[in-house]
Amino acid sequence: MITGNKGEWSEVYTFFKLLAEGRLYAADSDLNKIEEIFYPIINILRIQPEGDIRYIREGNIRILNESNEELLSVPIEDFIENAEILYRKILESRGSFSTPEISEFLNTIKLSKLKASNSDKRDITVVVHDLNTGLNPELGFSIKSRIGNPSTLLNASSATNFTYEIEGFISDDEIDYINNISTRSKIRDRLKYIKEEKGYNLKLVEAGSEIFNLNMKLIDSNLPIIVSKILDYYFSIGINKTVDLVDKLTEENPCNFNLNFGHSFYNYKIKAFLTDIALGLQPSTMWSGLYDATGGYIVVKENGDILCYHIYNWNEFQDYLLKNTKLESASSTRHDYGVVYKNNNKFFIKLNLQIRFTS
Repeated sequence: MITGNKGEWSEVYTFFKLLAEGRLYAADSDLNKIEEIFYPIINILRIQPEGDIRYIREGNIRILNESNEELLSVPIEDFIENAEILYRKILESRGSFSTPEISEFLNTIKLSKLKASNSDKRDITVVVHDLNTGLNPELGFSIKSRIGNPSTLLNASSATNFTYEIEGFISDDEIDYINNISTRSKIRDRLKYIKEEKGYNLKLVEAGSEIFNLNMKLIDSNLPIIVSKILDYYFSIGINKTVDLVDKLTEENPCNFNLNFGHSFYNYKIKAFLTDIALGLQPSTMWSGLYDATGGYIVVKENGDILCYHIYNWNEFQDYLLKNTKLESASSTRHDYGVVYKNNNKFFIKLNLQIRFTS
């Protein structure tokens, strides 16, 4: 029997719900439905181990194999009913779980796995009717569920470790003292000692892996410096919401931009960073600038509504990402950061970047 977590089952719920309702509505920056902007669903493609399956919304749901042979036709009411069952199951379950209540339906409609490939950001492939152009584009959407714990936008890894030089001398005894600080906020307390007790600053040496560094520079040459600063602010003074970190950047202006005419340099650049992460950029893979999720973003709301951000509400999408993300601390042991070390009579510390959606 298929098992998965809330996020993985939310992808199947999205699949059911879109075929059941036949419309994908747009959202504003506060994740409210925009009634006048929607995309009629024509069909959905599922990539299965045994071959691609296409689900065409045409009276009933016609299910075709990759040779375009019709396998069966299923009433839309069956998708409506099973979407409701699955939604209730996602709400009440924890951890990894199965759904015996809909297992027979899953077998009937030839669905043998929950999640799309992890190699890109596309979680569902949908053909919609574009009311603006009259075309029927095939679009890939990334899906994020707000049912249960907030999902990550950028996962921590060794590639997201930023290396800073500590500008000053620290004795071996002090290094041991700092690294033995093991409070609940140990990294912040270690930085507090370095900055307040010793009066030293941090200077960026390496912005993540070389691939991640170049990916950021592809978006904007100043981005490694900007992201390193928000990491410093987060771990040093505890500001975690992205929108507040942008305010701090604007106040400190680490890149010395001319702000006299009101240009929102940091707001714009961080929005571009978040958007590219959401739609394709991965720290360990060369970023070409092309989006995997060509349609945009689908969000599964707590009440079961499914809304999207697409090119026609692009500004709302970027505002949503800025308003609804935060930095957080991943495991320092697992990702090997937060420890002062010495190399060639210089002193360094690594800080790790992980970005999560707020609840």
